[in-house]
Amino acid sequence: MHNNLVENMSVSISPHAPPGICSPYDIRFQPIYFHVETEMLTLRPSRRRAARGFTLIELLIVVIILAILAAIVVPQFSNSTLDAKESTLGANLSAMRSAMELYKIQHNGAYPGANASGAGTGCAAGTKGTGTAASAQAFIDQLTAASDEAGNTCTVADTTYKYGPYVRKGIPNEPINNLGSAAGDIAVQSTGAPILPTVTTGGWIIDTKSGEIVMNSTANDSKTPPVAYYKY
Repeated sequence: MHNNLVENMSVSISPHAPPGICSPYDIRFQPIYFHVETEMLTLRPSRRRAARGFTLIELLIVVIILAILAAIVVPQFSNSTLDAKESTLGANLSAMRSAMELYKIQHNGAYPGANASGAGTGCAAGTKGTGTAASAQAFIDQLTAASDEAGNTCTVADTTYKYGPYVRKGIPNEPINNLGSAAGDIAVQSTGAPILPTVTTGGWIIDTKSGEIVMNSTANDSKTPPVAYYKY
């Protein structure tokens, strides 16, 4: 505590002087003292509280929550991936069926794979096909190369090999097992009867008489109720 003295001036008149008259000797100056108290505030620097780390229990709770989220999200992601593959399977089959029908129109009613692909003449600038009649190689040649009316193929189009190609980027794989682009992945029948696969290995199976093409698998898709892949 600190005391501050503030001095002021006051005038007092002697009671012996007549009213209204002030003697210069009776005028006294008296100091008036005011007692002023002030309080000094003491400022102390604050200390920041040290940061507290996570306890083992808190870390275990976080790990458990992350595990639960992973158990929920991962199966949904896997299902989404399978759904996308099944949609791609349908799209690939649709494109292949359209290509086969167009080939039939331009080749006297014969579907790709029905006739040999390497019996033609010419093709000096390219390479002839090598597929025999009713073979997977003939099917590939006649859809992916230029061809004449009889189904003979050449890798370079000219006035003789003037049709096609109908599938420019090669035969697509079926996306479930990623098979179908190679001749060994394509089974062939020529009966005209409905195709009934007996395996689950995948790839394609075609009928060169009816023009049918399906996935070569008896496995079911992920739908509810399930549908066999060969019925796509």
